[in-house]
Parts: sequence; structure tokens; C-alpha cells
Amino acid sequence: MSTVRTGPVIGLLAQIILLAVLAETVGLGAAGWVAGLAYGVALCALLGRGMSGAGAGALSPADRVTLSRAILVGGVTALAADSFGRSAPITLMVVLTSVALALDAVDGYTARRTGTTSELGARFDMEIDSFLVLVLCLHVAPSVGGWVLAIGAMRYVFVAASWVLGWMRGSLPPRYWRKVVAAIQGVVLTVAMGDALPGPLTTVVLLASLALLVESFGRDVAWLWTTRHLRHTVVHGAPGALVHASSPVSHSAPSTAAALGSGRTDGLPWADRQTVAVARRGIARV
Repeated sequence: MSTVRTGPVIGLLAQIILLAVLAETVGLGAAGWVAGLAYGVALCALLGRGMSGAGAGALSPADRVTLSRAILVGGVTALAADSFGRSAPITLMVVLTSVALALDAVDGYTARRTGTTSELGARFDMEIDSFLVLVLCLHVAPSVGGWVLAIGAMRYVFVAASWVLGWMRGSLPPRYWRKVVAAIQGVVLTVAMGDALPGPLTTVVLLASLALLVESFGRDVAWLWTTRHLRHTVVHGAPGALVHASSPVSHSAPSTAAALGSGRTDGLPWADRQTVAVARRGIARV
């Protein structure tokens, strides 16, 4: 077995062990097993592919933390799938989700302390966050209303739109508020899952959370739209066009050659690009 595949396979084995523990303690039906195993296999395959594409020989310390989060999310996924046929162990689901959300801060801190921030780690972390939010939305939708699925689906709609609309492809400038809004979604959905608030108040909080998400995604879409001509010019290498066109966007725009040579796929000089670096055809929203 190659070194590149060791981490993902260990993750799959850990996922199976967690499913077995859940089955022995709170019980896990066929739907839970199918969902949990499918999730574990997909996680193993996609992470292995990502590591191969990034040329990573092994998971970094931060990636191991993210993998631990991913395994917990697999447990939540299995329990959520099982809940459609019988009552779910809400307390356990809240605990697993809360630990997964708490570890979200740990992997970023670990990456910065160990100097192992990477595109792979950022994408891995983002995908786990997005999937957890989607699972929580699916779980609370029967009691709250189908509209809550908009929270979980928004990021996937954003990515799907980038496949169709060329101007939506490209990296986005780092924005701390984006991370705050993403964290709020997980916390609010966990509160809703645990019935910690009265029904009407839960609806109000979820609506506020959705409004924040719309604002955050809307700002990114607006930025991609307003800078579409600039980014097209940089990617296709029109000499001298960047300095004039970029003045509303940045106060320190480099030359086209310098921008592309430095690995900035959009040619735009973000103050901090340590956690986001995407290919020209890719899209990252971290």
C-alpha cells in the first residue's frame, strides 16, 4: 500500500469502528449502516485522490484533525439517515456535532502552528463543513420546514453555478466574516437539532442564519461579477491591462507576469493567501 493512501484507509477503518460502536450502543439500522459506509468509502476515495493530486505523501497534523472531524461527521450522517425510520439519539448527535464543530478551530490552529497550511487542507476542511451543514439541514427539515434545506444547499448551488458561468470561476480574497458565517450555520443547526429553543424562536434564528448566508454568498458573487473582466485579462495575459483595471480592487496590483509567476491564479494580490490557492478552473470559498 502506498504512503499516499495510508491516511484515507485508516480513516475508513476508523469510520467503520465508529459505526460498529454506534450499532452496539444506541443501535444502527440498515439505513444508518448504508449511509455511514457510503460516506466512509467516498471520504477515503476522494481524500486519496486529493492527496495524489497534491503530491502529498502523508496527511499533515492539521489534516489528521480534519480527518477526525470527518469521521465524527460520518457518525452524525449515519444517525441522521437512521432517524427517518425511528427516533434518533438526539443527545449523542448533538455531542458528536459539537465536538466536530469545536475541532474546526483546532485544525486551523494546528496548520498555522506547524506551518502546514495547504490548498488540500483548506479544501478538505471546507468540504467537511459543507457536508455537515447539509446533513443537519436534512435532519431538521421535517420539523422546521423544507426551506431550511436552502442553508445546506447554498454552497453546492454556488459551485454548480461556477460550472455553468465562467465568470464565477476563480479564487476569492480571504474574508474572516465568511468563516464566521459558516461557523454560525453549524452552531444554529445544532441548537435546532437539540430543540434547545422554543419552536418559533428556532425558526427566527434559522431565518437569521440563512439571511447571513445569503449576504455572504451574495457578496462573493458580486465580487466575482465586478472583477470578471480584470480576472479574464490577467489569466489570458494582456500586458499592461492589469495596472489600470485593478485600481478599484487593490492598492498594490503587481504586473501581469509577476502575478501569474507568483502562483496567484487570478493575478490579484491578496494580503493573505496561505489558506486558499486554487487552479484557474477551480473555485474555493473558505
